[in-house]
Amino acid sequence: MNIDSVLPLNLLHRCASGTLGTIARDPQGYPYPSVVPYALDARHRPVILVSSLAEHTRNLVADPRAGFFVVDAPDGDVRDAERATLLGRIARLSADDPHLVARYLRYEPDGERYLALGDFSFWVLDVERLRYIGGFGRMGWVDGAALDPLAPLGFDDERALWNAYDTAPRPGLDLLGVDRYGADWRHAGRRVRTAFDAPQADAAALRALLDACARRIA
Repeated sequence: MNIDSVLPLNLLHRCASGTLGTIARDPQGYPYPSVVPYALDARHRPVILVSSLAEHTRNLVADPRAGFFVVDAPDGDVRDAERATLLGRIARLSADDPHLVARYLRYEPDGERYLALGDFSFWVLDVERLRYIGGFGRMGWVDGAALDPLAPLGFDDERALWNAYDTAPRPGLDLLGVDRYGADWRHAGRRVRTAFDAPQADAAALRALLDACARRIA
């Protein structure tokens, strides 16, 4: 069936970790899965921070093809939970991109100490296709290019929204990221996604929506 791409997009934003599967070098050709924390970049692509010594890194250098699985199962029952399997190729990213680094560290502040070690680097999954399951009878494939056809929110616009909330703190509520479809927050130690009713193109409209979203959460 046809799946509205906003469903897997919001799912990806709600989750804080996923299962990364790379193609093992030894034993050769076998899938090698493990759970990793991640954040999404401005284009909604999963970004991970891994050591050059990690098995995943060595596997990806040999073969960039990978799978990534996320599931939102707050009650532990994965059979009825929203989930998605992403397929694509993973590439190393430069840590010189200020938007990438700032966005990742807001989601995963522990990443700062790993970056200080010197041998950790960012990798991003370019999604080619994904399989979304939202419950019984609601599942289907989505092309990676259709996940978000809109231009991403610029760094200056997102930074202005971050700064507005950093200077007006709400107890227990931190703004992590903003995009044209919704906002990500940390509330009471967990990640929360507030989706907008419609995609937004204007930074001023986003600010007004964020105020409304914050009131709904807190």
